Amino acid sequence: MYIAYCTNIHPAESWQETFDALKNHALKVKDILDGESPLLSPFPLAPRLSARAAAELLESDNLAEFQHWCTTHHCRVFTINGFPFGAFHNTRVKEQVYRPDWTERSRLDYTLNLFRILAPFIAIGEQGSVSSLPGSFKAFAADEKRIFAHLIECADFIENLSVTQGCDFHLGLEPEPLGHFENTSETIAFFARLFAAAPNPDVLRRRIGVNYDTCHFALEYDDCVTSLNALREAGIRISKVHLSAALALDPHDEHAINALRAFDEPTYLHQVLLRQSNGAITRFADLPEFFAADSAIWKDAEEARVHFHIPLDTDPRAPLRSTRDHAQHLLAYAQMHPDFCKHYEIETYTWGVLPDGMQRPIEQHLAAEYRWVLQQISS
Repeated sequence: MYIAYCTNIHPAESWQETFDALKNHALKVKDILDGESPLLSPFPLAPRLSARAAAELLESDNLAEFQHWCTTHHCRVFTINGFPFGAFHNTRVKEQVYRPDWTERSRLDYTLNLFRILAPFIAIGEQGSVSSLPGSFKAFAADEKRIFAHLIECADFIENLSVTQGCDFHLGLEPEPLGHFENTSETIAFFARLFAAAPNPDVLRRRIGVNYDTCHFALEYDDCVTSLNALREAGIRISKVHLSAALALDPHDEHAINALRAFDEPTYLHQVLLRQSNGAITRFADLPEFFAADSAIWKDAEEARVHFHIPLDTDPRAPLRSTRDHAQHLLAYAQMHPDFCKHYEIETYTWGVLPDGMQRPIEQHLAAEYRWVLQQISS
């Protein structure tokens, strides 16, 4: 089991900015947690690399320098977050985080670069993973045949890399509300179509899987154990797990609605999923649409869940609450099924836009989330 935090929490778009974030923050977190768990030695790193940073890292001696730095500081890279292609901080990201999607050649080329970067860090017999978006965004009405063609080409590249290097490389597609596929049933259906379109589906099964985000599946009101069992029974690999939590609230509680307004910020997409008493789910693309909706929609609603990543160790102030129990259930599942997934990544990237009452020094924030995860797997 490898557990890292995703460096998408740090504003960084160039390789030098990314490297500086590792030096200025990751090493401090490493020092804070020194000696607390054998899982953190060497200290696991999960860099988020933009397309620009990836291209720059492959230039000159940058990759060799990074490898040397990791060795010197007793760190290891086992996974890379390749979901956000471009700018991810201090600008309006929203649905643009899905561009370019998997219909475009630039998304494939970027992802192949990430595997080229990852390859020298992975020892013979070990695993290396990259996570990516779930094909596209529903509103884009993407051409699925183009998505399939690029994923099949990607799988062939990963297969050849794995065989050549004697390693196990894999790509995890990350279901998310309003993504091209977003919940358990849609994910299973998408992969069934992908496998059917592939000339060699066994290669796809080995090399393309799911990045299971506990925030996203909780937003869909999917039961964790039921979902994981269904995905695995469908022959879908669990490539990586993102450990994160979403906001939840009673939509009939006026105080909860007012408290939620503090989370309405202009950078990220905060999808809202409202579950009705009959189990039906009403989806809103973002918080402004939810606030503007006719309250009649809420008449029979039981709960609202909001795509805003909340620290794993800290509950929001009542009457808001968190879906942290989904992450707890997943980690309990991992204890019972230790081989179902080897790669785990803490991903509370919204730290910079959390309301003031939830802010704290970033290294303390990350260390506290690590300790929460370690407590779950040791209890």
